Amino acid sequence: MKKDTLMKRFIASVLVAFSFCGVAHAQEGGPAWDKFPTERLTDQAALQHGAKLFVNYCLNCHQAAYMRYNRLHDIGLTDDQIKSNLLFAGDKVGDLMKTSLDPKDAKAFFGIVPPDLSVITRSRSGSNGSGADYLYTYLRSFYRDETRPTGWNNRVFPNVGMPHVLWELQGTQRAVFEDEKGEGEQVEHVFKGFKLETPGTLSAADYNADIADLVAYLQWMSEPAQNDRVKLGVEVLIFLSIFWVICWRLNAAYWKDVK
Repeated sequence: MKKDTLMKRFIASVLVAFSFCGVAHAQEGGPAWDKFPTERLTDQAALQHGAKLFVNYCLNCHQAAYMRYNRLHDIGLTDDQIKSNLLFAGDKVGDLMKTSLDPKDAKAFFGIVPPDLSVITRSRSGSNGSGADYLYTYLRSFYRDETRPTGWNNRVFPNVGMPHVLWELQGTQRAVFEDEKGEGEQVEHVFKGFKLETPGTLSAADYNADIADLVAYLQWMSEPAQNDRVKLGVEVLIFLSIFWVICWRLNAAYWKDVK
């Protein structure tokens, strides 16, 4: 495939991602985003678990068309581990992470083609926090709502078209609202929290940990070299600090006899 064609597809996927999250950005003045535990980004076990969750729960509808399975070598997975735990039938280790869902069917199901997730965390940052903060909050904020076509709604992304694919892990919860009088005696529908109706296979703490692992993987996938870049940046700063001391002492030695 020609380079210009790949670039056009990449730009198109980013534009779709931005259009899909337009409502989310509009809600930046609404619910605060929870802080994503950034220590997960340097935890290989967390990244590997997040990759497994991504393949099992996200890759059915979404795709990451600019990430190859063999890039998971960077988080410590071998070809055998990738083949045994992450590949679908017929896929190869060198293949791109694509979904078999037809775009026309996806649009019919959800009203829009689910966006490519290759750089999803980078496209969703806003004034409330980073893209990882947004996704960490979003994936924990689904609740039952029979008025929606999918039966689900989301506190962070109201009227979302995506169903809660992780409900078996989290369980089902409902949003609790109460009417309160605001300024000018105007009645406001105020969110008070979530009420668990049916427990999932995981406890709340374990579900939050799983979501943190999944978001960590999505963050890593958006820039696989990020950890190396940060590490290199620290090393460069240390080198420059040591070099500055050497230059300072050398300068003093050269000019010590000059009056």
